[in-house]
Amino acid sequence: MKFKFKIQDYQTEAVDAVVKVFEGQSFNDKVSYLRDLGKRGRAVQTAMFEEDVNYIDSDGSGFENAQIELSDAQILDNIRALQLSNNIKQSSELSKPFGKNCRCALDIEMETGTGKTYCYIKTMFELNKQYGWSKFIVVVPSIAIREGVKKSFEVMEDHFFEHYGKKARYFVYNSKNLNQLDGFSSSKDICVMIINSQAFASSLKEGAKNEAARIIYSQQDSFGSRRPIDVIAANRPIVILDEPQKLGGDATRAGIERFNPLFSLNYSATHKNVHNPVYVLDALDAYQKKLVKKIEVKGFELRNLRGTDGFVYLSKILLDPKKPPMARVTFDVNYAKSINRETRILKVGDDLYKLSAGNKGKMPPLEQYKAGFVITEINPLENTITFLNGSVLAVDEVCGDDVPTHDMRRIQIRETILSHFEKEERLFNLGIKCLSLFFIDEVNHYRKYDDDGNELLGDYGVMFEQEYESVLNDYIDKSVESPYVNYLKSIDVHDTHKGYFSIDKKTNQVINSVEKKGICDDISAYDLILKNKERLLSFEEPTRFIFSHSALREGWDNPNVFQICTLKQSNSEVNKRQEVGRGMRLCVNRAGDRIDGSIQGLKVHDINVLTVIASDSYRTFVADLQKDIKDALYERPTKATKEYFAGKVIVVDGDRIEITKEQAVKIERYLGFNGYIDYDGNITDEYRTAQENGTFAPLPVELEKMSDGIHKLVQGVFDEKVFAELVGSASKPKITENPLNDNFYKAEFKKLWNYINHKYAYTVNFNSDELIARAIKAINDGLYVTELTYVRTVGSQGKDNLDFTEGKTKTTTLKNTGGSNAVYDLIGKVAQGTTLTRKTVVKILQGIEKFKFAMFRNNPEEFISKVVRYINEQKASLVIDEIKYDITDEEPYTSDIFNLGGVVNFEKAVKVDKHITPYVVVDSDTEKNFALDLDRDEDKVCVYAKLPKAFRIPTPVGNYSPDWAIAFYENSVKYIYFIAETKGSEQHRDEIEIAKNLCAKKLFAKLNDGNVHYDVVNSYKQLMDIMNK
Repeated sequence: MKFKFKIQDYQTEAVDAVVKVFEGQSFNDKVSYLRDLGKRGRAVQTAMFEEDVNYIDSDGSGFENAQIELSDAQILDNIRALQLSNNIKQSSELSKPFGKNCRCALDIEMETGTGKTYCYIKTMFELNKQYGWSKFIVVVPSIAIREGVKKSFEVMEDHFFEHYGKKARYFVYNSKNLNQLDGFSSSKDICVMIINSQAFASSLKEGAKNEAARIIYSQQDSFGSRRPIDVIAANRPIVILDEPQKLGGDATRAGIERFNPLFSLNYSATHKNVHNPVYVLDALDAYQKKLVKKIEVKGFELRNLRGTDGFVYLSKILLDPKKPPMARVTFDVNYAKSINRETRILKVGDDLYKLSAGNKGKMPPLEQYKAGFVITEINPLENTITFLNGSVLAVDEVCGDDVPTHDMRRIQIRETILSHFEKEERLFNLGIKCLSLFFIDEVNHYRKYDDDGNELLGDYGVMFEQEYESVLNDYIDKSVESPYVNYLKSIDVHDTHKGYFSIDKKTNQVINSVEKKGICDDISAYDLILKNKERLLSFEEPTRFIFSHSALREGWDNPNVFQICTLKQSNSEVNKRQEVGRGMRLCVNRAGDRIDGSIQGLKVHDINVLTVIASDSYRTFVADLQKDIKDALYERPTKATKEYFAGKVIVVDGDRIEITKEQAVKIERYLGFNGYIDYDGNITDEYRTAQENGTFAPLPVELEKMSDGIHKLVQGVFDEKVFAELVGSASKPKITENPLNDNFYKAEFKKLWNYINHKYAYTVNFNSDELIARAIKAINDGLYVTELTYVRTVGSQGKDNLDFTEGKTKTTTLKNTGGSNAVYDLIGKVAQGTTLTRKTVVKILQGIEKFKFAMFRNNPEEFISKVVRYINEQKASLVIDEIKYDITDEEPYTSDIFNLGGVVNFEKAVKVDKHITPYVVVDSDTEKNFALDLDRDEDKVCVYAKLPKAFRIPTPVGNYSPDWAIAFYENSVKYIYFIAETKGSEQHRDEIEIAKNLCAKKLFAKLNDGNVHYDVVNSYKQLMDIMNK
């Protein structure tokens, strides 16, 4: 497998932000200097970088980064302009943390998992392309991150070569291999030195007594009697700090200053010290843009139940379309030789007292469950079970007087395995390898050695194998033969888990990783996992579960980690966020394709869900994690008001445009009119739904071109509800099976399905003269423009005080507004709003009746807005009238598109009787109510289906997926077979949506001789109204 990389807008924006800081700088890649070759003269040969390319100095030339020609004032102006465009608080001065020669320090904030390494490597190429700069040093806080960066250069090499036609030459600084520095200086290519912060505390600490420090600061005979630090500084490198908040030590800062940097770039999700920020993509941005996985947490709550001191743990409420809700419960069972803790699937009526009698009831039951521990209710809505004695137990609650840590860890391990299996089958069918990661506090919990040095499993390793085999056997017993089941059977339990720890090089045994100031310093801990990331993602590699000490806490991540289990106490919020960060990247399939918004038929956060099995309670873990994330969020406004919008700068067609006060008022009115904000300026559910579905109402004509920038500003407002969605609960009931039922095989649905399951292609012709004629008629028939009015209020001052009392009002029509000083480019505005030529617009305006054209004087803006709407409606209908659909020779859709599998939250599923699957999965209240109304209609509705996104109809404005296919009983309604699109409100349908809907209407009307009818409705009542027309 080979990772694939694609150009993504947000990464391009981050790169452009850095490049634009230096606008005005000329291109110069030939700044050479006479290098100090030392006493060896000119015959210096170096074997450098990853390709062992030989460099032979012929003239001693070195190539340094050209000086920045801009003044400090010019750089600051560029930074402030960028900050204004990117909605970032403006800097008042340049930041220069590494001495006066370092012209500025730029901050680029990017959430973990969004590809900051990719961004700064691409930034190197762009800076080289635009300005000729070629010497870079990447400073990282640990060996783990250093090795990860080196791996990134390796896997991205072909990608950047494809786009830039050159490769970066990179090496890791090593005081024992100084010849690499000669190659760094003498090459004209992009050259990158990667160095970790430990080198600053040892190798690069001036005055230190260790050998490495003496080497870099003293003249070396082996290096031509030169000081290596001087060779580095002569290149004037651009220094990139990866995770700068971990690089704030005095030794590191002093070491970087000695590099003589041209300027520095700081990349992090959590900047501790702010310099000159030019780009921000924080956790909220990344989640809203679906650039990272959605997080769900499963924690555990210890409590005592009334009437018992025995152990009871409620793991999950299980939903099966063919059975009542069941509960997965762990409790103690009495056997002849011991009391064992067992997990069983229970139903209403089961009695823990009777079930605790082992050996098929031959052993005495346990007295601790005697007092009414009979299950009387299993409630999936509340996620609880209720016992006869009145006790209520919620999912993830663990009861007992004294639950040992050992037992809690076993529960965590089992829940991780269950979560893994819950997701893995669907991921397997999509070609995505599923991985789970355990963090442990001591290595010997997982692996230890006997007196002869033989490797043994520690207690967590033993627990894992016991629980894995138990879960696996239960799963296989309930499953039918399939490629996934065969895959599971092919993997030995001993091979499916591995530990990644430091290895003692003398004994070849695992050692406990030794941390110094929170950073592990043994490179052996990372070799296998860092250098074989592709292998780990292969289905041929049996490893699916990884145990690690602190070694993997930072610097390593794998896109296919879907479970993270913390088998240790996490004492600080930073640790929680670091650990969660190991699984935040969007996953990739076996072909190396990232599963993001570009993959049709899949929702990003249906697939990309990271489940954290925490050692804390759910509330504690989530509260700490959310606090950590919120504290790290970039400063945001909390209201979408006209005051917020006024003065903001957005980019339209490459130009920066400042929003005026008048435009800000219109934006606020637009948001309020469409229900996108409440009276206080808070973002509403209507806006979130429109954002999710891409169905924003069109902005006023004069603001249309600013649409992207305006919505970007709206989404920059802190939205408490979206923030709360960042971290959800993994304990909510889920639908794991939703197979096709007997309804799918009914004759009525089969007939409907055979009508619609084809693949289609279209052709369309467009006639400008007909458009002109239609537009003129529509405007003449429908245009009405209200006249501007003003209200005059007469007030009088009181006799005894200075207060005014409001009196009578009078509303007056404002005449002759055409004499206003405002100049309107009528033709240009209409052409812009309709994307027609000015010539076509002139013909339309010339053709309308004079009294209609005279309405322009009454209210110019309303006139323009309505004329644009009428023309666009006719343009869309003309396309529809002329479009022709044909069935292609491709294989029709099969029932497989309904069987994509996966896990669905219970709150998104509606249990129904007439649908082709037991549950219908809905995206909104409108869809939910529509499904329930369909199901309740006994007399008319025979069977129906919620059509999947994979069912697509091509249109001139993009693919379209209708919502519903419904078969009614014969003679009960006007149209027996109906395809419906449900929308909450007509006014929220934009022109593209309308065009898609009209195309669908044309398709179903023509291809099936009118047997299938299509329309857009907002409720079942409206559907019945159509039937009664």
